Amino acid sequence: MSFTAPGSPPPPQPPAGPQPYPQAGPAPYRGPHQAPYPGGPVYAAPVPHDVLRSPKGLATALTWLLGASAAVHLFSAGAGAYEQSWLRGFSGDTHFDDLELGLSPALTVLAGLLQLLTVLPTVVVFIIWFHRVRTNGGVFRPDAFTLGKGWAIGGWFIPVAHFVLPYQVARQTWRASTQLGPDGSDRPAPAALLTSWWVVWVLSTIVGRVFGRIYADADTVDELLAAGRLGIASDLATAVAGVLAVLFVRRLTAMQNTMAAEGPYARA
Repeated sequence: MSFTAPGSPPPPQPPAGPQPYPQAGPAPYRGPHQAPYPGGPVYAAPVPHDVLRSPKGLATALTWLLGASAAVHLFSAGAGAYEQSWLRGFSGDTHFDDLELGLSPALTVLAGLLQLLTVLPTVVVFIIWFHRVRTNGGVFRPDAFTLGKGWAIGGWFIPVAHFVLPYQVARQTWRASTQLGPDGSDRPAPAALLTSWWVVWVLSTIVGRVFGRIYADADTVDELLAAGRLGIASDLATAVAGVLAVLFVRRLTAMQNTMAAEGPYARA
């Protein structure tokens, strides 16, 4: 039982649910506790908790970067189609070194340079955004995760496992960013958009790697034509994956903004 002096206001109640994103400035610093009296014990500093940070700015940058990347891959697919028609003008057993230089090789080189210029910044910004939404998800619903937030970064760099781990992080973040029902019941979190993006991205990545190996070993026109068809398929799939990624990024960002603004319970 607690006692309150007559006429004194009731003690403030802690707010329920996640709080809105901080408007500016870093999270408050929580330094070590000082000794309560001279000679008293000094307690260890508490472990700082994660705070909500809006992913909206990163999502906007990603929208432009992913859109530019998709456009570059469409250009690359067009350059590949032009290369196919150009190569058909030579005999199938013509060696690569005997081909005459022309517009097609120049377009292929240009497409490769544009891909290098767009892929790196897109990957960097995407991983930063991905880690931020995972951190926010841990604030919303820590119990929704079986993988720590560090996997939002590290999962992308483990061979073979990078086809699975980031998807698990994304799926758990999606669930954590879905509001509960007005009565507190757990609502389903359909993730068809997330799954569609992931499947197309995995397929485009695998086809792209196969294309790279075959193209590097190709010596004749017939071999170049076969590799080129894989390259076109990879570029088109990557462009589709880029569009789906934009939709996924914007949807998950909107879900987290709603969660931060309205709390964990959906309005009736």
